[in-house]
Amino acid sequence: MMVMDPNWQMWATFALIAGAIVLYATERFPLEQTSLALLAALLLLFHFAPLEADAGVLDARALLAGFADPALIAVLALMVVGQGLIRTGALDESIRVMSSRFQRNPALTLTLTLVVIAALSAFINNTPIVVIFIPVMATIAERLNRGPSRLLMPLSFAAILGGMVTLIGSSTNLLVAGAAAGMAQPAIGFFDFAAPGGVLAAVGLAYVIWVLPRLLPERASMASEMAGEGKQFIAQIAVRPGSPLVGQSAVAGMIPHLKGMTVRLIQRGEESHLPPFEDVLLQPGDTVVVAATRALLTEALARTPELAEIDADGGEAGEAGDSMLAEAMVTPASRVIGRNLRLVGFHYHTGCVILGVQRRSRMMRGRMEDIRLEAGDVLLVLGPRERVTNLRFSREVLLIEWSALELPSRHHAKRALAVFAAVVAVAATGLVPIAIAAVAGALGMITLGCLNVRQAARAVDRRVAMLVAAALAMGTALQATGGAAYLAQQMITTLSDLGPAVLLSAMFALVAVMTNVLSNAATAVLFTPIAINTALALGVNPTAFIHAVIFAANCSFATPMGYQTNLLVMGPGHYKFSDYLRGGTPLIVLIWLAFSVLAPSYYGI
Repeated sequence: MMVMDPNWQMWATFALIAGAIVLYATERFPLEQTSLALLAALLLLFHFAPLEADAGVLDARALLAGFADPALIAVLALMVVGQGLIRTGALDESIRVMSSRFQRNPALTLTLTLVVIAALSAFINNTPIVVIFIPVMATIAERLNRGPSRLLMPLSFAAILGGMVTLIGSSTNLLVAGAAAGMAQPAIGFFDFAAPGGVLAAVGLAYVIWVLPRLLPERASMASEMAGEGKQFIAQIAVRPGSPLVGQSAVAGMIPHLKGMTVRLIQRGEESHLPPFEDVLLQPGDTVVVAATRALLTEALARTPELAEIDADGGEAGEAGDSMLAEAMVTPASRVIGRNLRLVGFHYHTGCVILGVQRRSRMMRGRMEDIRLEAGDVLLVLGPRERVTNLRFSREVLLIEWSALELPSRHHAKRALAVFAAVVAVAATGLVPIAIAAVAGALGMITLGCLNVRQAARAVDRRVAMLVAAALAMGTALQATGGAAYLAQQMITTLSDLGPAVLLSAMFALVAVMTNVLSNAATAVLFTPIAINTALALGVNPTAFIHAVIFAANCSFATPMGYQTNLLVMGPGHYKFSDYLRGGTPLIVLIWLAFSVLAPSYYGI
C-alpha cells in the first residue's frame, strides 16, 4: 500500500474539513455560505500552494468539478421531476388510499412501507424509489398531523439499508467488486454478502422504524407554520347541476364529499337550514356554508376543481391548474370595512374570488356574502397567479405572500405519471445512466406543460448544489493530499498487534466515517485496495475486509451529502445538517457494533 509522506497541505486540508463540519453542524451560518467559504479556501490553498497528485495538478478545475458531477445533476433533475408530480397531483389518489390505511393502523402500515422500500432497494436503484415515495410520505405525514421530518429521513435510510443486501443494491457495491477484481480477487456473486447484509439491514431497520422518528424534530415548513394551517375559514360552496354534491346529505354536521368540513348552514332560496339538517338532500341551486381549514379547502379544490367556481361576488375562479390560493388581510384603512362581500366587488377590481373569511375574534354564522368585513379579517382568495401577486399593490388588503400556493394542474397528471414512469423504468433497467434519465425527465415535465420554467427553477434546492460541490471538493483534496490513505496506515500500524477481528472492526469504523465526508464512491474505490492489502498482510482471507468496505461505505447516514437520497429528502423534510448527525450517527454506531459482533464468527477470523 503506497502512502504519501505527510505534507503541510494535508494537515491544512484536515483543518479545513474539520472547521467545515463544525460550521455545518452548528449552522451558525447558512449551509450555502459555509460551502462557498470551504470552496474558496480550498481554491486559494491549492492555487498558492499547488500540489502534484497522481491524476495531475490539483487545480481549480479539479476542485470545482463537483458542479458537473453526474450524481448532483441527477439529484437536481429528479427534484424537478418530483415537483412535476406534486404540481399535477398525479399521486394524490394513491396517497389517499395509503393514508387511509395509515389512519387505521399507522405503526403497522409505516413499518410495512419501510420494509417494502428496503426490499425494493436491494434490486432497484434506490434513488428513483425514494423519489417515488417522497410525495407519498410527505402527504401521509400531513394527513397524520405530523411534520414530514418524522418520515422522510427514515425513507432515505431504509433505502440505503436495502442496498446492503445484494451486489446491485448500490453503485458502491459494484465499485468495490470492480476494484477487488482488479486486484486479482475472486468475483463477488449477486448474493455473496446477502446473509450478513440482511442481518445489518434488519438491525438498522429496527432502529429506523422505532427509534429514529423519536430523535427527529417535529418540523413543518415555514409557510405552514406562518399560515396557521389549523385556523378555520367560513367558506361557501354553490351546488351546481352535475356537481358531486347533488343528492348528498349531512351526517353529524358533515357532508361525505366535503370530508372534514363542518356544515354551518344550507341556504335554499330564501330558506335557511341550520344543524342538524335532518332529511335535507342537496339540490342544484343550494348554497352550502362550511367552516374548514385552508388545507381542507385546498384539498377539496384540487380533488374537485368545479368547486373552485364559488360565486361569492359574481366571479369564477377559473381553471384550478392556472390558479393560486393565498391569504390577504383587510387593512385598518381599507374602504371595504363595514361592507358585505356582495357590495365589495372584489372580483371586479382584482380578478380574484374570495373563497373564505376568517375572523380571529369569533366564528361567524350565515351566508358568506352577508358578512360585513372588519379590519384584521383574513380573506382566502383564489385567482390567476398574476392577479393574486398584483394584490401586493392593493390599498384595501395586505397580501400575505408566504401563504401563496399554486393549485395542482390535474389535467396534466397523466402526462406527469408517464414521464415519471419512463424515468424510473429507464434508470432501473440500466438502459441509460440515471443522470441522463433524470435530465430527460425534467425536460419532459417542462415540455409537456406539467411545469413551467419558473416552477422548475424553484424546485431546485441551491443548498443541495452547494453542499455536494463542497463535499466533492473536500474528497478530491483529501485523496490528492494522501490524507485518507494516511489515516488508514496509522490505524493499521496502531492496531495490527490486536488481531484481525479488532483491525476489521476498526477498518469498518474508519470507512463509515470517511464515507460521510468523501463521496461513498470515492470511499469505496480508495479503501478497497487498502482493505485487501491489510488482509493479505495479516494472512487472512480478504473477503471479510472487502465486505466490510461494502457495508461501511453504505453507512452514509450522518451527513446530507453522504448519499444522494439524503439530499433528496433534505428540502421536503426541512432538515438541518445537525438532524443527520443526530439521527444518523447512532445508526452508524449500531451497524458497526452489529458487524463487529457478527463478523468474527461468520467469516471465521
